[in-house]
Amino acid sequence: MVSVPIERTVENSDFKFKVNDLNQYELELPFFEHIEELRQRSFQVLGLFLIITLLLFVDVKLIVKLLEVPVQDIRFFQISPGEYFLSTVKIACYSGLLFCSPVLLSQIILFILPGLNSNEKKIILPLLIGSIILFGAGLLFSYYVLIPAALNFFISYSADVVEPLWSIDQYFDFILLIFLTTGLAFQIPVFQIILGLLDVISGKQMLEAWKYVVLGSTIVGAILTPSTDPITQIFLSSAIMLLYLSGAGVLILLKK
Repeated sequence: MVSVPIERTVENSDFKFKVNDLNQYELELPFFEHIEELRQRSFQVLGLFLIITLLLFVDVKLIVKLLEVPVQDIRFFQISPGEYFLSTVKIACYSGLLFCSPVLLSQIILFILPGLNSNEKKIILPLLIGSIILFGAGLLFSYYVLIPAALNFFISYSADVVEPLWSIDQYFDFILLIFLTTGLAFQIPVFQIILGLLDVISGKQMLEAWKYVVLGSTIVGAILTPSTDPITQIFLSSAIMLLYLSGAGVLILLKK
């Protein structure tokens, strides 16, 4: 005797599902919930970015003066009447992105939080605080080390040959890009710890790959540095290497 599968249905006044379809719907529902959560968090970060950017644009001249401090003896000019205005818009946008970067990372951490165990969840708050501290350290490192080193190199290299008269727009692009790339580079230990908590790679494996990290930090330093001078690249590459080793060491301690 051959049994024939009977297709049952679940009925109510509004919907009619086949049992197989209902089971499939229940399995797919969490996936759509994750997508909705990701969408909401993305809109929150975008909204915060727009608000911060508008607030910074209101008093953008203060930021302009701070960015001009490393080269007080340099004269700036604008090629077109609207160049300075467009520069201030970019300054406000870059600054808004800088201030929103820790918030973006925190939203990523909160998104993966449900997949962590109780011990790993205890590390989340220190991880967020560490991320903000590292990001601030990256900005300070850029302002007091990288930017002066790069600008002094270019000024001294062209001394007694050409008069330093710089475009205001190109100067701000140079400064803001260093800020952004260095701030993101200082988040390397945070990403290492996240990967370690997700068991993607262990701290021991990170340390074993130190030879490749030396080469990689040199390449990344060259890519992230908008200038072509070797001094800035050496400073940034060394910082990336130290951050990587620190992140691997912290991850090993956390996993014990």
